[in-house]
Amino acid sequence: MNGSIHDTVKRHLIDPAPRFRDQRNPVPAVFLDRDGVINEEVHYLSDVADLKLINGTAEAIKRINDAGIPVIVVTNQSGVARGYLTEDQLFEIHKALVSMLSDHKASVQGIYYSPYHPSGQGDYRRESTCRKPEPGMLLAASDEFAINLSESVLIGDRINDIRAGHAAGTKAIMVRTGHGAKEAILPEAREADFIADDLAMAVDHILKTRQ
Repeated sequence: MNGSIHDTVKRHLIDPAPRFRDQRNPVPAVFLDRDGVINEEVHYLSDVADLKLINGTAEAIKRINDAGIPVIVVTNQSGVARGYLTEDQLFEIHKALVSMLSDHKASVQGIYYSPYHPSGQGDYRRESTCRKPEPGMLLAASDEFAINLSESVLIGDRINDIRAGHAAGTKAIMVRTGHGAKEAILPEAREADFIADDLAMAVDHILKTRQ
């Protein structure tokens, strides 16, 4: 793995348990974008008080958990680069997100995020292989966990999510929640392997195709 990917990918709340880490037996994973897929889209979410789960998402994630499939969040967070929030504030949001999911007995194995943007401020102003549509976050996760990318799926609400999944070698599903309400009707949306109304429908599709 290219060291530059490990240098730039940021992580929160990575599951330290040995499950899903046996490199001799890689498993498929479900990668989830955050805003507009798990929680309601808010313009540069910076306040925990504005964090709200989309109806049905916790239950959908629990269904993936119950199927024994690791769930990993991969999220662009250029709001940090643009000065809307700090990484400490982002960490508080992620702790709250994990807690909300836990209330529904759902969980994620970790959150990978990119705080960078080419027009950002200070050290955050940079091109990065971890910012989607680049695949760096997925590649880093596949190194840290034992993930078979070719059998994995990324679910997102933007064309750049779909392209990041394909660049990493996964299947990619677009949802019509969040930015997907507009992006799913663009010609480029045809790049997705499947388009679902929401995360629940996307999980239905994944579990049916695994049977």
